[in-house]
Amino acid sequence: MPLISIVTPSYMPVREQLLQAYDSVRGQELPDGWELEWVIQEDGDTGVVRDMLPEDPRVRFGTGRRGGVALTRNIALARSEGALIKNLDQDDILTPGVLSRDIGVLVSDPLVQWTTSRVLDLLPDGSTVGFDNDPPAGRIAPGVVLDHWRKHNYRLPVHPTTICIRRELVVALGGWMGIPASEDTGMLVPASVVSYGYFCSDVGLLYRKWPGQVTAGTEHYATAEWRLRMSLINERAEATKALWSAIKVS
Repeated sequence: MPLISIVTPSYMPVREQLLQAYDSVRGQELPDGWELEWVIQEDGDTGVVRDMLPEDPRVRFGTGRRGGVALTRNIALARSEGALIKNLDQDDILTPGVLSRDIGVLVSDPLVQWTTSRVLDLLPDGSTVGFDNDPPAGRIAPGVVLDHWRKHNYRLPVHPTTICIRRELVVALGGWMGIPASEDTGMLVPASVVSYGYFCSDVGLLYRKWPGQVTAGTEHYATAEWRLRMSLINERAEATKALWSAIKVS
């Protein structure tokens, strides 16, 4: 049967948050004939993640040496078996129906190689906040994401953490980019220059905002490192575009 793999890197998870993520995975309804697996890779070898979740044959656990979020996410990718790869962070929540929508787009439109969804920020008090500059629903042509990213001080028009992508493309790109942060941007941007994507205007993810998240730390916005990350992502996107153009010409 066709399989969609949800990949999640995990490090020192908050049990309540991880259980909410699990409930959001468990509650997904898939199109007829499809199955899912949730591959959770711990950034370390404590085994604590396995102890937090109930027994479920669809959940696959892995441990390994410490390497950071990008490496851990890529090891989860390597352990997965799905034709479609869906990203999920350990503290976020999938909304009902999002996997079915992702699968529906990618099955019905062979030109589209990846999908993204609308996001709501989930605040500590339980309230949510939306983004008021989402793109129109539908196909996203190659180059659109990169152009927007460059013109808006490296802000994306879609949220990379919502991505669902065909396995062949994410593997061809080398998975998530091996940088200390923004690894999801470093994968989405080059993917977007060589393929069509899709934006779904239905909310697909509750993105938890809380003091313990990595992107809340001051290190995430340290100017020197941030500039290096953005520069390398930009260079990767440009090199990917040039290589793809050369292949098409030949």
